[in-house]
Amino acid sequence: MYHRAHRFPQSAAPQRAPGRSPSETTLFSGVYGLVLASALAAALDSPGEVSDPGSDALWVLLTALASAAAHGYAHVIAHRMSADRGGAGVGLRAMLAEWPVVAAAVPTVVLLLTAVPSWWAEAEAVNTALVLNTLLLAGWGVRTARSVGRGWAASLRAGTVDMLIGLVIIVANALIK
Repeated sequence: MYHRAHRFPQSAAPQRAPGRSPSETTLFSGVYGLVLASALAAALDSPGEVSDPGSDALWVLLTALASAAAHGYAHVIAHRMSADRGGAGVGLRAMLAEWPVVAAAVPTVVLLLTAVPSWWAEAEAVNTALVLNTLLLAGWGVRTARSVGRGWAASLRAGTVDMLIGLVIIVANALIK
């Protein structure tokens, strides 16, 4: 990317935020994907409507894919504001680098799909997904903090804050319905 302080333009390849390790970036995207999947599953499961967990699972997956692609594409557009052109390969790599957003949505999709053959009600699958995603948020928060060298106390605080996001979704789901 060109910056007037530099004599030569830099590469248009997407770069991670300064100070962020690849594992931290992966975990960051995973947390984003979990929150996205939880909020969408809660929103799609409405009382009084005909239950369609297969359709809801498809919407969660498609939304995760679209979000990952949009986030990757936004990185490409931001880097293409310079005179340097990176080509289609750079754009595709940037979008594929967002795979953790999609991977984080998979548990929710799987739980919704288990409700398709009537093994349990869609509402139970959604509630289970919300609890599982909240626990995963806590675990990923701790893991992210530990991966950047934080101590156990700070890591547990980070996990608790991430878990609170999941709890907010659970409470909102209960209050809205």
